[in-house]
Parts: sequence; structure tokens; C-alpha cells
Amino acid sequence: MRKRILLTAALILLFVVGAKAQKFSFPPLFDSTTAVKLTDSLRTVLSDGVMRISGIRILNIALDDRHQHITFDFGAGMAEYPIRKSNTEQVFQTVRHFLPARYNHYGLTIRTDNKELEELIPAYYDPGRKPYDKKKLEKNIKVYQSAFEINRKAPAKIQPKKGTPREIALQEKLENRQASVNLAKLEAQSRMKKNTRKRDRHQWPDLGPTPLVLRENRPFEITSGLQNRHIALWHSHGLYYDQKLSRWEWQRARLFQTVEDLYTMSYVLPFLTPMLENAGAVVLLPRERDTQVHEVIVDNDDPESGYSERAGTYVWRTGEEDDHGFAHKKEVYTHYDNPFRMGTHRRVMTHNPELNKKAVMQPSFAEWIPDIPQKGEYAVYVSYASLPESARDVRYTVHHKGGSEVFRVNQQMGGGTWIYLGTFTFDQGRNISGRVTLTNESGEVNAIITADAVKFGGGMGNIGRFVQDTAVLASYGNIEIPPLVSNYPRFTEGSRYWLQWAGFADSVYTYYEGENDYIDDYSSRGRWVNTLAGGSEKHPDNPGLHIPVDLSLAFHTDAGVTLNDSIIGTLAIYTRDSDGTELLPTGHNRLTSRDYTDLVQTQIVNDLRALWNPDWTRRGIWNRSYSESRSAQVPAMLLELLSHQNFADMRYGLDPLFRFTVSRAIYKGMLRYLSSTENFEYIVQPLPVQGISVDFSGNGKALLTWKPPYDILEPTALAQGYVVYTRTGDQSQAFDQGVFYSGNSAEIPIREGTHYSFRVTAVNRGGESFPSETVSLFKVPASDEKGTVLIVNGFTRVSAPDNFASEDTLFAGFEDHSDYGVPYLQDISYIGSQYDFRRKNRWADDDAPGFGASHADWETKVIPGNTFDYAIIHGKSFAQAGYSYVSSDLKAFIDENSEIDPQNFFAVDLILGKQKQVRRGGTTYGTPVFKAFPQALQSRLAQYACQGGNMIISGAHVASELWDTTGMDTLGRDFALETLNIRYRSRHASKTGKIMVAPSPYTAFYKGETLGETVYSFRTGLNLTVYPVESPDALEPAGPGAYTIFRYRDNRLSAGVAYRGNYRVVTLGFPLETLETEEQQARLVRECLDFFNTDK
Repeated sequence: MRKRILLTAALILLFVVGAKAQKFSFPPLFDSTTAVKLTDSLRTVLSDGVMRISGIRILNIALDDRHQHITFDFGAGMAEYPIRKSNTEQVFQTVRHFLPARYNHYGLTIRTDNKELEELIPAYYDPGRKPYDKKKLEKNIKVYQSAFEINRKAPAKIQPKKGTPREIALQEKLENRQASVNLAKLEAQSRMKKNTRKRDRHQWPDLGPTPLVLRENRPFEITSGLQNRHIALWHSHGLYYDQKLSRWEWQRARLFQTVEDLYTMSYVLPFLTPMLENAGAVVLLPRERDTQVHEVIVDNDDPESGYSERAGTYVWRTGEEDDHGFAHKKEVYTHYDNPFRMGTHRRVMTHNPELNKKAVMQPSFAEWIPDIPQKGEYAVYVSYASLPESARDVRYTVHHKGGSEVFRVNQQMGGGTWIYLGTFTFDQGRNISGRVTLTNESGEVNAIITADAVKFGGGMGNIGRFVQDTAVLASYGNIEIPPLVSNYPRFTEGSRYWLQWAGFADSVYTYYEGENDYIDDYSSRGRWVNTLAGGSEKHPDNPGLHIPVDLSLAFHTDAGVTLNDSIIGTLAIYTRDSDGTELLPTGHNRLTSRDYTDLVQTQIVNDLRALWNPDWTRRGIWNRSYSESRSAQVPAMLLELLSHQNFADMRYGLDPLFRFTVSRAIYKGMLRYLSSTENFEYIVQPLPVQGISVDFSGNGKALLTWKPPYDILEPTALAQGYVVYTRTGDQSQAFDQGVFYSGNSAEIPIREGTHYSFRVTAVNRGGESFPSETVSLFKVPASDEKGTVLIVNGFTRVSAPDNFASEDTLFAGFEDHSDYGVPYLQDISYIGSQYDFRRKNRWADDDAPGFGASHADWETKVIPGNTFDYAIIHGKSFAQAGYSYVSSDLKAFIDENSEIDPQNFFAVDLILGKQKQVRRGGTTYGTPVFKAFPQALQSRLAQYACQGGNMIISGAHVASELWDTTGMDTLGRDFALETLNIRYRSRHASKTGKIMVAPSPYTAFYKGETLGETVYSFRTGLNLTVYPVESPDALEPAGPGAYTIFRYRDNRLSAGVAYRGNYRVVTLGFPLETLETEEQQARLVRECLDFFNTDK
């Protein structure tokens, strides 16, 4: 009976509290009906297109008749809408509309989430807003300092303990941990003050801006971008060690051929980070950014590793006051092992040539020459010690296959960790052409330069983890479980492990002292930001690396499923209260994070609606206490871009161009935010150039031309110049550092008998675009030249895999067996094929995620995509046969004003790869793109045929694209029949990729040899060399003069057709560049050329 009474009382209390919370009647202003009408109207006024957002609720209305003023206090839901001047005015008008007439002249204040509505307008949209004055900032700084002041006698807050004995023990442990961390911080602050006094006594010349890293030999200048800015950025989660299961695992489920731990990386690493760096920013990441599985470390503590010194006037010596540095002492690092406390560093005084012109003084050098295990691209990281008198312009030079790059590093920042310089191509072995050098020449006077280890490549994980929980150990019978490494590439692991390898204090990466890696991982990122910024003007009282971090971004995707294939959409999160204060260390209000969050989310949604889906869903701007947005003491946001669990979202999300659009939007949002807070005019970096081609101009020169880019979304993104990058030799060589050109053409000296390749970027004062396609050429000596071939790259596609959704809504998913899609350059987020296509299968556990569940057989691999660099692969085969070649992209060839005349060439080689029409977003109503034979191309090739030309056309969809199964594309079918003289037969023509010769009257291909033997083979499945051809075409001859010349060995379907008439054409149902060897490629091209020359 007593229990029943207590239960009844509880229900009554709950009803009363709920009723109070849901109060809708506010006499004498509103009755409940009017209040509901008002909030509904406000939702309409504030709505920004399709939104999935909280409701608007009136918490309280304060009526002040004496001062004739009314204050509306709305719940936090209103603050989750984007607030602008225009809709703010509409909100006030709407509220007045519903007020009784006698209150029309009353003043109004509208508050939401404890802020006046006008305060939520981002400064970017409110240029008249006055910034904080100096006195206000100084006052706020004192308030902030008092909020975080540490009491040495009580270094941690003692809170009442609640819960089970185990939970109470954990709370006590965390209090003790916080106490020890705070005491260590007090000691570090004392050292920092001492070092600051020492630094202030030194005379520092004016060197201009001195960011952490500055590329010195950039061939253009950035003045209106993100130059001198430092951005902390990370992609979500990563592989971690689960104590309870005693295994390494992902933090999210394997869904739709990826996992969030890798999926967000496919935005951050190939797109967002390069965009920010191209705009001049220094980007810092708490996870390994290099996907190279090899790692080479050259260190002063290991002379055999390739480190050497040369002393000049000033000699090198080991550090004295704090002689710690990096040393690679262990294969596996456990517990609190810190490799940056296991070795030493070297130091030398600066040599200023300008001050010592009369004196005979020599510079000193240090050199790091790695022994590279395999030729390829390697990220280069340097390390050093930061001392009070460290130089701010230390010059590192990276020598690589493409030349050399000079970087100026401010060693007053970033000491005792890995500092990224760039990614470069190195040859295998130990070569003088592949090294890093350091000189003590400097603009500083009597400053110190330090040298420590240099790291090449990303490597494999080397942090060993083991079970520490005694209860878990007991469940295993207290057996001995040795430390376990992930055996995965380091780039797949969470930040907790990278931060240990990078020398950060254990209080940063394992606050829970190794007992919960999951929490340690996500909570480490904010602490890492504070450690980076500590000691700089952004966080002056916090010990750290003195890097002035301007802002941070946590890039995530969310969970959630819609039943009607609608978009979950984009959520953005910031945190206004951090440990009891709404202030940042600089004295600014943390509400600035809302401005930043709003601008980034707005840019993403606007750009996606403009280019991808006009109904892309905007979710709220949340003020929530998430660790990554709360603990970072800089403007910070957490982005939940879309739902990785929702098929409708991932139809877009697996498309590389979608990722490019999102990344560019984030970059633009950051740029606009910083321009509004730092008061500078910004310019957005251009889009890539198009319409690029290269030809011989005579006098031993190549003429390179291109078209300027145009961005329909961004008027400032106009090109103000261009940089041409040149590669001399085949694709095993590297591009140089680039040469600036003001116009849209360049004449470049070339030598006969040498392959040349070119890429072009567009530049302006805001930065540099992504590179264009690669065009190539080769000039055979005139005495040996048989002719010149024009290579046209029509393989422009980058897209998501094939997908389907059944009409009965029971099944859906991605069909990579049909078409894996085409990554941009490479894919770092693919884990395996989807195997669960049943929509009704719900998530039960990350190991049983239901609909969308995918295999894991590729999750450690980097898979090739469209490199846009196939002209040289084809061209090498032509060169071997004695033909010169030039090349162009598709746009340059089919442009109505094109200056390319194919009649001037012996033959045209059209590369179509996996070009086929797909629809953006993978839906039936998406914009069609990447048609293999657009009408302009059909017209150009038909005209060339009429002129008696020779053509080689190869691609996986050369027939199916023209022979539209709906029967609607009659022009394409006519082109196939009348110009190519082919007829479509099948889309899935071969599983093995084996090709044999077919008998025909064309002796260039059939020489009477025994039939049935494999003569060519191409890659049909995923591999580490070239994109796969999952669904090659079968095509048959159509009409007189056309014959099958090759057949697929597994089913005898026709794989290639040759036609001879007034012109000659060879059409192949597979891409030539996917043949397994260069010998096969050269032989097939030679047969085609023989056909053009002999079968007449």
C-alpha cells in the first residue's frame, strides 16, 4: 500500500511539473490557442528550407506595465535556428501581430536559450556589430582566469560521491587524477613564467609573420586567405582497444561499405586539409594523416639511421637545460611510454649572414637521409625542442624526386612532437636526392636552433594495449594477456594512440589511466587542442606548445534511419558553457563558437542544395555539452554531416564529388568566420582549371593551354594566375615545385625522346586550386618519327558505387560487384562489400548492425581510383612504336572553339576508362553526369571519321552507353552503328578479364595462331594497382568491314571490334590502361597501329 501511495504521489508530481513545463496560456497576453499559433508561425518564419529541428516553446513572458515593456523567454529550440537580421525583424513583427492591440506600443525583448535573439546573429551577417574593446577583454580575461585558478591546497574539486562502490571508487580515482594533473600544471606554469622572462630579455628582430610552418618557395603569394592561421581539425573516432572484449575494434558499425572511423577521413585527408593548406593555413591533426604503411625514422640518437652533422663557426652540441628528445627505443610502446622523453636533441647557435658579412663565418648543417623501403609518397615530419631562445625562422629543406621544398619553421612553437611539413615522393633505398637538411642560417641574432628526429611515412600502429580492469582479468581466469598492437596502419587508429606516439603527456591522451580507451580517445582531442594553444596568445596561461590555434573542428557523421528514404541531414554543435564559464581565454564570449558553427553549417547546406539536392535537410545549431566542443578553449564546433546509417544520406555520401563540395563549404565557412572576427577581406581559392591540352609549338617547345575556372557559387573565386607543374620522365617520376604564369598558356622547352607531363592549378590571393588533369607529350626524333597521335582523356568520372532500391521498399543497398564506383585518386575509407540488403533488419550491435552491414576484407587497404594521369600510360606505348603523341582533356577536344584539329594527327586515341552516365545522389531524379559519348564528342569523332582518320577507343562502357536499353537515345545508337560500326551485346561480359584472339581478315590482330590462348588480361576486381573493371562491355561488329578481333575467354563474347572502310577504328570493351603489364599495353597499341598502316 505504501508503495502504491508513493507511486501515485510521484505520478501527480510528474504531471504537475510537466504541466508547468508545457504551459501555453499567458494571460492577459495570450490564451493557449494563440500561443500555439504564435509558436507555429515563428517556426515558419525561422525555417530555412527542409529542416529537422526542435520545436519553439514559450517558457515565460514578463509583462512590465510600468515601463511598458514585454520580455519573451523562449526555450532553447528557437536558438537552434539560423538567426539573421531579416528573420529577427520578422520574429518581432510576428510576435506583435499576435499581441493584443493595447500592447502594440510596448517595447519588446525576445530571449532564447538565455540570450537576446539579436546576439545570435553571426558577426558575418551583422557587420555593424561593435567588437569587444580592450578594457572589456581584459576584464573578461580576469574572470576566465579566476574560473580556472588552481588552489594548491585543494587542487581538485571534491564532489559528493554517489552510486555503487565501484562507481564511487572511480569518482575518487578521477579526483585524485585531476589533483595530480593540476599540480603538474602549476609546476609547468612556473616553468613557463620563467621561460617567458628569459625570452623577453632576448632581442628579437622583426621577421614579419612567423607561423608554425611556412612554405618559402611557393611561386605565388597568399594575402587574403588563411595565411598565418592555425586550425586544429580531426575526423571522428578510429580504431581503439576495448578492455572488456580484449580486442581492437572500430568505435562505430561497419555500414554501407565503410565505417565512420574511416569515412570522415575521406573528407578530411584528401579534400578539406589540402584546401585549408592551399589557402595558407597550418592544419594540425591528432591522428596520423599519412596512409603510407611504411615508416622510417632518422634520429640523432641513432647514427646508423642516416643522421649526420657538419659544424661551421658554431658547433652542434647536445641540449643542456632540458636535454630530452625523441628516441625510438622500443618496438611496442605501452603504459605511459613517451618516445620524446627517451632520447636527446642537438642544438646550435644561429648564424646571421647579414650581420656577419665581414667576418669569415661558416654555417652549420644537419642532414637526415632515410633508407626508404619502397618507392612512393611519404609524409615528412620534423621534431625539435622549443627553448626560450629558439629561432623563429629555422629553414628545413626537403629534397625529393620532384626537386626541393624549403620550409621556415618557428621553433618557439611545437617542440617535442611531430610537425608535418608535407608529402613527397622518394625513391627506394638511401639516396642523396631523398633527404632533409637543416641550416643554422637565420635572420635571428644569438638564437638557438635545435634538431631531433625526422619521420618519413605513416607506419603501422605500435601502441600496445592490454586489459587493466581486474574484474575483466578475473573473468579470464587471471591469465596473462600480453600487450596487443592493432596490426593496422597507424592512420586507422584513434587519436589516443597517435598522441602517445607524438610525445604528448599522458594526462592528454589517457585521462582514465588506460582503463577506458573509448573515453580517452574522444576526450583527448579537446585536451590536445588546449596543449597546442597553451602559452600562445590564444591560451596564454595554459602550459603547452605555444601554437596560436584559431579554431577547431570535429568532423563526425551521425546515426539514424528514415523509413521514407528522406535525408537525415546536417547537424552542427557548439558548447557555450565550459567548466562554469562562457568565456574563452582571450576574453571573448564562447558565443563566438555559435557564429562559427552557424556559418559552416549554413555554407554546407546552401552548397549542397545548390549542387546536389535542393531539399537537403538542415538540422539544428545545438548548444550541447559534447567533450570535443566543450573542452577546447578556442572557437570550436562539432559537425554531424549526415547519417552514415541512412541509405538516402549515403547515396550522396559515397560520392567523392559530394565530399569535395562539403569540404569546400567547410573551408569557405571557416574563411568567412575568421574574416568577420579578424576583420580582413577574404578571397576564396579558385576551382580547378579545365580545357587543358598540350601540343608541339615548334622550336623545341611544348604549348600548354587551359581555360580559366568559374565558380557559380563564389564570385571571389576568380583566377589571378596559374602555376604549371612539370614532370620529366614517365609516371614513376615526380612533379616539380611549379612555375607561375599570369596567362592561360605556357611555352615550355622540351627535349626529343623524353616524356613530359603537366598539371595546372589556378591561384589568387586566397590560395591555390586543386590540380587539373595531367596532360602528356613525347617527341620522337624527326628521323625516326612515324607520325603523331592525339590522346584524348574522356575518363572524367568520379562517383559512388552502383546502388538500388526495390520498388517494394524491402531491399536496398550498394552493388559494388556491378560497379565499385570511381574514387578521386584513391579510396581510403572502403572496407568491403555490403552483404545485408534487408531494410527491416535493425541494428542490434556494432557487430550485428543490420541493414547496410558490410564486410571488412579491405579496411586496411588504399584502393586506386581515377588518377587523371592515363595519357602517359597510353603514350608510352605509342612512343615505343615510334610515334610522337600529344594529349588533351575532353573539354578542350569537344569545345566549340577548340583549336585542336584531329585531322592533323595520324590517329586519335580516346580514353574512356569507366566513363558512364550516373546520376548525382544515385537517384533516378539526380542530375545526369559523366556520359561517355556526349553529343559534341560524337559529332567530333564522326567528322574525323569522314576525313579518313584512325581511332582507338577503349573503355568499359563504350557500347552500353551508346546502345541505350530504353531505346530513347537513337542518336547514340546511330553513332555506334554508323561511325564505330559496333552493336551492343552485354554489360557484364567477363569475370576473369582474360582475352583471346578471334579470327578475322585483319592480320595485325590475327596471324593464324592457335586460338583459345590468353593474349591479354585486365583487372576486373579490386587491387592495389589500378581501378577495377567489374562490368566490361561485350560488343559485336555491325556492317561490312567490321570484325570481332578479340573475345573474352570465359564466355567467348566479343571484346573488341575493328572496322576498315574510308577510315579505321578499333573499339575495345575494356580500358587499355587496365591491362596487367606494360608489355601487353605496348603490344596491343602496336597491333592497332599496324592495322591502321597495313590493313588497307
